[in-house]
Amino acid sequence: MQAVRHFLLALQFFTRIPVTGRLAAWAGYSPAMLQAASAYFPAVGWVVGAVGAAVMWAALHLLPAGPLGALVAALLATATTVGLTGAFHEDGLADTADGLGGSAPRERALQIMKDSRIGTYGAVALVLALGLKVALLALLAGAGSAQAVAALVIAHAASRLAPLVVMRCLPYVADPVHAKAKPIADAAPPGALWIAGGWTLPAAAVLAWAYGVVGLAVAALAWTLVLATMLRVLRRRLQGFTGDTLGATQQVCELALYLGLALSLS
Repeated sequence: MQAVRHFLLALQFFTRIPVTGRLAAWAGYSPAMLQAASAYFPAVGWVVGAVGAAVMWAALHLLPAGPLGALVAALLATATTVGLTGAFHEDGLADTADGLGGSAPRERALQIMKDSRIGTYGAVALVLALGLKVALLALLAGAGSAQAVAALVIAHAASRLAPLVVMRCLPYVADPVHAKAKPIADAAPPGALWIAGGWTLPAAAVLAWAYGVVGLAVAALAWTLVLATMLRVLRRRLQGFTGDTLGATQQVCELALYLGLALSLS
């Protein structure tokens, strides 16, 4: 039952899905529970991806067939997932791009990332990331609605494993007083990565079914390369991670999975 409480807390923290009233009271809250809830990042991804996939599936079957219909379906699915999470991870991507986009030293980069205003690097990163996401989903829809739906669900689940890896490999470096991610990012429990991995493992079977072993291998390689790049950049530029960089990591790893699957179809 404690696992269910942790999942509900993660769902409440990372989405706009209402967990209120008696359900919220039963789930409870404490900083320690919120840290434990980090193990259920991929579980939240399954929920977000499933809702987005349902929208895409319906749109692909209701709209006229063809590239334009696939593009509209991809836009609707992306808008659904962004709305469901309140653009939580996209905000982290924009702040990270603003902080690390130039050549600012570490302390200045951290200050820039705390600024709620979006800068040039952040705006460009958002446009490119959302545009690429929609384009890749539309491209995958060309292989079939089942492939597009599978990619959407799996990418949201598997990409949320990547922030856990960052949390285990690097120290937290943001301002402990003002950082909104402090309770959850300060120290992921030792077993969190294993639990998160368990939630992600079924993704491999689904990808192998939808795209074959080659598709699974290419997507996994793309995810690994992008995650390794993020770890190297964060270690070199910040000597650690912040809540914003966790959101950015999720976004780029999600894109890596879509790209890997698209490359496997060529």
